[in-house]
Amino acid sequence: MEHEDGQAKFSRDEWSRPEGGGGISRIMVEGAVFEKAGVAFSHVHGTKLPPSATAHRPELAGKKWEAMGVSLVIHPRNPHVPTSHANVRCFIADAESENPIWWFGGGFDLTPYYGYREDCVHWHHTARLALEPFGDGLYPRFKKWCDEYFHLKHRDEARGIGGLFFDDFNELGFDQSFAVMKSVGDAFISAYQPIVARRKDTSYGEDERKFQLYRRGRYVEFNLVWDRGTLFGLQSGGRTESILMSMPPLVSWNYGWTPQPGTREAELYDVFLKPQDWVNGKI
Repeated sequence: MEHEDGQAKFSRDEWSRPEGGGGISRIMVEGAVFEKAGVAFSHVHGTKLPPSATAHRPELAGKKWEAMGVSLVIHPRNPHVPTSHANVRCFIADAESENPIWWFGGGFDLTPYYGYREDCVHWHHTARLALEPFGDGLYPRFKKWCDEYFHLKHRDEARGIGGLFFDDFNELGFDQSFAVMKSVGDAFISAYQPIVARRKDTSYGEDERKFQLYRRGRYVEFNLVWDRGTLFGLQSGGRTESILMSMPPLVSWNYGWTPQPGTREAELYDVFLKPQDWVNGKI
């Protein structure tokens, strides 16, 4: 990412958590290409899980737990370069018992402001390649999961063009489930960097910048209202600065705004925010 930006560098911020564990946050701001980019590692543990974790797994209530993960969010300056998000994580509870509860999760998704089919096909093709070694069924399953998860229910609107999402994953045994998570994490640069390189020098004007800031509002809404990772971090007493590093530096909300029919902005809603079979070219 520093190479693509050509100007800004990542700062390093190490932190500790009073209840147990800590992490490292790497932040890039005011770059030539990236307005804000954050990469965070955390390894935390505790004695009581927050409601966001036990709501789906009530059997975990009252058990010791440990979680480790890497997450990143990149907000480019140019509206023609999409925002991207990725994370990989593992979780274990009741580790001292004969049958500890563990799983892996992760994925990556893309949030364009101006849609390009070439970029969408490349993104999903790379996602499919990452999962091919583990069978034909994982990509369509994780793609569908991503489309459903990154959906703003209060607006009945997708956040972006999706990608991969999985959670509570342990069905292949520890080694192979870990390999799935690792392959997804390793695929992110191959999926995102070519899109950045292709679009970062595209010319744009004030209207396109305003639309980008408006659409960033949807990103904020999802992260604060629906995202399980954000809720888990805040409810478990995590470091707020690191949890909210995903927030864009500038954003706007315009009351009742809708795009003019036939514009590139309208195309985003009408085409690119509808779940599609990008790899096979089917809508």
